[in-house]
Amino acid sequence: MNKKVLVIAPHADDEILGCGATIAKHIANGDEVFVLIATNAHYGYPERCSKADIQKVRNEALSAHNFLGIKKTYFTDFPAPKLDVFPLSDIADAFLAIFNEIKPVTLYIPHGGDLHLDHTAIYRASLVAARPIQEYSIESIYVYETLSETNWTPLQGDQYFKPNLYINVTDYFNKKLKSMSFFTTQIKKFPNSRSLEALEALAKYRGSTVGVFYAEAFMIEREIWP
Repeated sequence: MNKKVLVIAPHADDEILGCGATIAKHIANGDEVFVLIATNAHYGYPERCSKADIQKVRNEALSAHNFLGIKKTYFTDFPAPKLDVFPLSDIADAFLAIFNEIKPVTLYIPHGGDLHLDHTAIYRASLVAARPIQEYSIESIYVYETLSETNWTPLQGDQYFKPNLYINVTDYFNKKLKSMSFFTTQIKKFPNSRSLEALEALAKYRGSTVGVFYAEAFMIEREIWP
């Protein structure tokens, strides 16, 4: 049976950095994949991000999503990079409305220990909205890693990324690179971690951990078995 899958990204391109190849694999398997991009930096940082800047990166996201075959892209306008001082309940309520519309069974969300506090806020709001108290339950919640944020998780404490799920994306990794290439405003030159070379290096490392050529790694937040 085909599944409905929702990927939540704090910022446009996090969804590709974190699980772009897994998205491609879901779609190849006949699943319907939706993406929610949660923030609009023009409202949180207008002196740096103009409306035109935001529209450009959103257009890049739509091009990447169209290439992959994303069913629908949702945009909400929460004020990046200031979600650490924004009411979490407002974010969770907006997410819940989208959950109730889609009724996804699988959810991918950012890592709560990432350096960027927007990621922490989106992680927590996603879990609040995904509480199994609705008419339906989200059966699987997976936490993805985002190069340039997860790799800089503070080492003090116990919030670092500890993957326990590896998805073999060997046949789909080139689609991840191609979809990321649409984000011309976001890609950096190697050795910056937000580069295509760094994405490939990470996928090879994660793959070598489990004996495949390329993998994306996740932490299991929830699994409900029928």
